[in-house]
Amino acid sequence: MFSWLTNAWRVPELRQRLLFTAMILAIYRLGSWIPAPGVNPQAVNDYLDRTGGTVLGLLNLFSGGALSQFAIFALGIMPYVTASIILQLLTVVVPRLEQLQKEGEAGYAKINQYTRYLTVVLAAAQSLGYAYLFKRQGALDAGAGRTLLIVLTLTAGTTLLMWMGELITKRGVGNGISLLIFASILTSAPAGISAWYYGGIMEKLFFPLIALSIVAAVVFIQEGQRKIPIQYAKRMVGRRMTAGGSTYMPLRVNMAGVIPIIFAAAILAFPPTIAQYFPQTQDFVNSHFTQGNLSYMLFEGFLIVIFTYFYTAVQFNPVDQADQLRKHGGYIPGIRPGPPTAQYLDRVLTRLTLPGALYLATVAVLPSIFIRYGGFSQANSRALGGTSVLIAVGVALDTMRQMESQMMMRSYEGFLK
Repeated sequence: MFSWLTNAWRVPELRQRLLFTAMILAIYRLGSWIPAPGVNPQAVNDYLDRTGGTVLGLLNLFSGGALSQFAIFALGIMPYVTASIILQLLTVVVPRLEQLQKEGEAGYAKINQYTRYLTVVLAAAQSLGYAYLFKRQGALDAGAGRTLLIVLTLTAGTTLLMWMGELITKRGVGNGISLLIFASILTSAPAGISAWYYGGIMEKLFFPLIALSIVAAVVFIQEGQRKIPIQYAKRMVGRRMTAGGSTYMPLRVNMAGVIPIIFAAAILAFPPTIAQYFPQTQDFVNSHFTQGNLSYMLFEGFLIVIFTYFYTAVQFNPVDQADQLRKHGGYIPGIRPGPPTAQYLDRVLTRLTLPGALYLATVAVLPSIFIRYGGFSQANSRALGGTSVLIAVGVALDTMRQMESQMMMRSYEGFLK
C-alpha cells in the first residue's frame, strides 16, 4: 500500500493533481469556518445543539460542521446533489430531458447546465429558509438588508463550491463533488476517535473490530456485481464483415448507492423539525421518531428498502437496455431479443436489488443499535454512521481506481517505448 502511494507520488502529473486536489479541499475547509456577514456563530451553534435529531443535524453533517458556524459554505454541496437527483428523476417523466440524455455529450452538457441553474435556485431558497428559521428561534438578529446579504453570501458560497468541485474533476484526482462530501464527512472522525479513547473498556475493545467489519462489508457489497453474458453476432458494415464477440453487462448489487439512506434520513428528520412548531405533538414524536427507538429503526429500514427499489428502477431501465442490445446486434445466450430480454433483465435486477436493499438498511440501522444496546457514544455513532461509511468508502475506492488508471497509462506508455 505505502509503496503504491510512493510510486504514485513519483509520477509528476499525478503529484500535481494530488497537490491541486489538496489545495482545493483546504480552501473548502477554510471557508467552512468563516462566518457569514453579521452572524453570531455561537448563537447558531447553541440552537443546533438544542435541536439534535432534526433534519438540521443531517445537513450539518454534510456541510462538515459549517452550518453550525453559519459559515459562507454553510449549505455545502448538497443543493447541487439535490438538483442532480431531481434532474435524474425528471428524465423519466419529461420527454425533452430523456431525449437530451440520449444525445450523448451535447445532451449531458445541456442537462448539466440545467443542474447548475437549479442549484442556484435551491441554494437561494435554502439559505432564505435558514435565515428565517434562525431569526425566528432567536439565533439570528438580522434585518431585511442583512438577511439579503446572508442569502447572497450563502448562495455564492454554494456556487463557488460547485465550481471548485468541477475543477477537481478536471484538474485533480477523483470526482470533485464526491470529494467535497468526503471531506465534510471526515470532520466527524476526530470527535469519534476522541470519544473512543476516553470511552469505557467495552467501547475501546469492540469499536475498532466493529468499524473494520463494517468497512469490509461495505467494500464487499459495493464491489459486488452480477455479470450478464452478452454475445454479439457477425454483421455486415458496408462491404466488410465485422466479427462477433462476447462480453458481459455488469449489474451492481448496490446500484442505488447512498441515495436511499439520504432520502430515508431526511424524511425521518422532518417530524422532529415540524414538531418544534406544534408543541402538542412533541410527546408522540419523541416516542416514535427519535433516533434509537425501535419504531424509528424499523421505519427507517423499511423506507431504505422502498427507496432502493425506486431509485434502482430510475437508474436502470430494462426496456431501454434490451432495445440498445438489439440495435447493436447483441443478445443474451438462451434469451430471445426484445421483450423477453427486458423481462429477463427486470427479473434479475429485482432479485439482485433485494440483498442490496437489506444491506443498506442494515448498515444504516447498526449505529442506532450500538448506541442503545452497546453503550456506544453519539460521537462514535456519527463516525460509524451508515451514510458516512458508505460515502467515505465509496469515494475512496473511486479515487484509488482513478489514480491506478493514471499509473497504468504511464506504465503502458513506458512499456511501449
